[in-house]
Amino acid sequence: MELCVRASSLLLGLLLQLLSSVDVVSAAQKFGINYGQIANNLPDPTQVAGLLQSLNVNKVKLYDADPKVLMAFANTGVEFIIAIGNENLQSMAGNPGAARQWVTQHVQPFLPATRITCITVGNEVFSGNDTGMMASLLPAMKAIYAAVGELGLGGQVTVSSAHSVNVLATSFPPSSGAFREDLAQYIQPLLDFHGQTNSPFLINAYPFFAYKASPGSVSLSYVLFEPNPGVRDPNTNLSYDNMLYAQIDAVYAAMKAMGHTDIGVRISETGWPSKGDEDEAGATVENAAAYNGNLMQRIAMNQGTPLKPNVPIDVFVFALFNEDMKPGPTSERNYGLFYPNGSPVYAINTGAGGVSGRTGPFDPYSAQMFSSASRLAMTSGMGVVVLLGALFL
Repeated sequence: MELCVRASSLLLGLLLQLLSSVDVVSAAQKFGINYGQIANNLPDPTQVAGLLQSLNVNKVKLYDADPKVLMAFANTGVEFIIAIGNENLQSMAGNPGAARQWVTQHVQPFLPATRITCITVGNEVFSGNDTGMMASLLPAMKAIYAAVGELGLGGQVTVSSAHSVNVLATSFPPSSGAFREDLAQYIQPLLDFHGQTNSPFLINAYPFFAYKASPGSVSLSYVLFEPNPGVRDPNTNLSYDNMLYAQIDAVYAAMKAMGHTDIGVRISETGWPSKGDEDEAGATVENAAAYNGNLMQRIAMNQGTPLKPNVPIDVFVFALFNEDMKPGPTSERNYGLFYPNGSPVYAINTGAGGVSGRTGPFDPYSAQMFSSASRLAMTSGMGVVVLLGALFL
């Protein structure tokens, strides 16, 4: 109950800010949250279920298939994306029986009480250099897809995999988006699979990394969805006022170059850290609140990208809690919207007011404006993505 009370006090203030400017119901429908557990101080899953229900969160993404979490959310109506770790890909690729056993053990027992709607097979597999794992990804996905069908769950559960934006070799201008040549042999058949199964292509995108890499040449307003001059794609004449949308459209362009216009793009991770090391420019509470708040406002408006204006963006925010045991720089442990005790890390600023004195020179045609995040995207799985829009119901 303590978690719910603290969350509710935060919600009251935020709700008053939002009622006059955004459609909170739309926000709830489009935002999801990553629920990571790389920490030693997180509340019990039953408490988390209560917290998210009090926030009207209805979409959650896990990095595993934790039975305690799935049981805790039974009969709540929350939709779950669950995951198969990279370490399991090669065994499943070569043994369809192993895939069926996994689905039998980690999916079937929890349906229909817990709404499992998607299984992600592997996370950012193409970000490493393990070609054996890369070659195993699609066969493992096909094995899981077959198992889901054989068990009569095909109408309920889709199969996909999450990728870092560094699968793109070119991302500016967005219309010139292209996948890396060294990955083409893996991505082309992967896209064919998505087209055949009507499943989404999942991307983990973090504009924060572009700003962190070059704060002097990347506009902070541009990456935070705040007022800025924007950039224009010379090939399509489409205008972009934020990096995330440009990255999404670059993925669409890359898929089109491989013959696919029939696959949707879903942002499986995005977020901004509230704290970082001295060399992590932009990792502040103020910027985290601005990024997540402004993004929530865009999603609540059912806004699409310039290339796909009629296709509302589907986003899972990273993350629900700060995770104190994550390795790497300080920012890795500070993406949460909440501390483990249920208190908010910051109050989300839903306005898109300009911020003066915080932006570097705006160079829209710098390659880093669109591709730094791709090159520097995290290669480790990030645990939790929050249904931000639901925070305001």
